[in-house]
Amino acid sequence: MSRTYEGKRVGPVIRRPVAWVLAVALFAEAFGVAALNWFLGTVVDRQDMSLAGLDPHVMSVSSKIGGIAFGLYFALCGLVALLVALRNRPPAGFGRVLLISAAVVHGLLGAFTWGLVGWTAFLFMVLLLALIVLLLMVYDRPAGPADAAPAGGTSGDGSPVTSPPAPTTP
Repeated sequence: MSRTYEGKRVGPVIRRPVAWVLAVALFAEAFGVAALNWFLGTVVDRQDMSLAGLDPHVMSVSSKIGGIAFGLYFALCGLVALLVALRNRPPAGFGRVLLISAAVVHGLLGAFTWGLVGWTAFLFMVLLLALIVLLLMVYDRPAGPADAAPAGGTSGDGSPVTSPPAPTTP
């Protein structure tokens, strides 16, 4: 059963397009983050200055490793979104946790980009955050008859579904 909005079915209509758009956006972001960090690492490597006594080569290598690590992280998140789009099933287990962590990362990056980069980068981060949250929400199954208490007032093992009333003292 899908969620309704003024009598219209909303969930199944937007599930796959949201997953496809999110997958493409995360793959583009993965490439962009990796390329930007690689470029910054190359710039640091070509200059002959140090920051607080740090070796420029160490800063360059760490920037490139960080860019590759974050690029792979966002690519893995994009792969989860791509699998959701292809299978039309909600992300489960590690994939769901990965998308939730990506939502947290985009929220934090959005907060930092507002002050450091500008409002356009902030809007991009908030858009990706909204897409991730929307993907997680449209595949969330609503509580329905399957979640209700079984007939007869007992669960499958014979124990009562509700607890007995608390004793009262006179």
